[in-house]
Amino acid sequence: MAIRFSAQNISFELPEAANVRQWVAQVIKQRGKQVGNLSYLFCNDEFILEMNRRFLNHDTYTDIITFDNVVGDTIAGDILISIDRVGENASLFNVPFEQELHRVIIHGVLHLLGQGDKSDSEAAEMRRQEGDALQLWEAMFHKEQKC
Repeated sequence: MAIRFSAQNISFELPEAANVRQWVAQVIKQRGKQVGNLSYLFCNDEFILEMNRRFLNHDTYTDIITFDNVVGDTIAGDILISIDRVGENASLFNVPFEQELHRVIIHGVLHLLGQGDKSDSEAAEMRRQEGDALQLWEAMFHKEQKC
């Protein structure tokens, strides 16, 4: 089983890819699930719009589309992320690009773990779980060094 990252129609390499793999796997394992095949495809707005139209009949831009391939307790799927949207949302919400990127990366995993975001209460729970996962990221990889 593997967590893969690639890009479509853009030049993009995920910073700290090995750490992101470890973090995503830890979030999945914390929920008592197993990591299956997860593929992340980083793309531009036009590509994700075309995929949104083709597969979901939505004629809107979005930051993420998650295709669920979960079988039992094995978390698997294809996750498309628009780097254009991530950058715009980072500016809009006044957060660093990498923080917003990590939020979106884990957002897709949380969907695969069964968390919805259609209702107000589901969206609030999604944000809480994203926040928990981002705190885990910080704890795993960005602890302040003590002198």
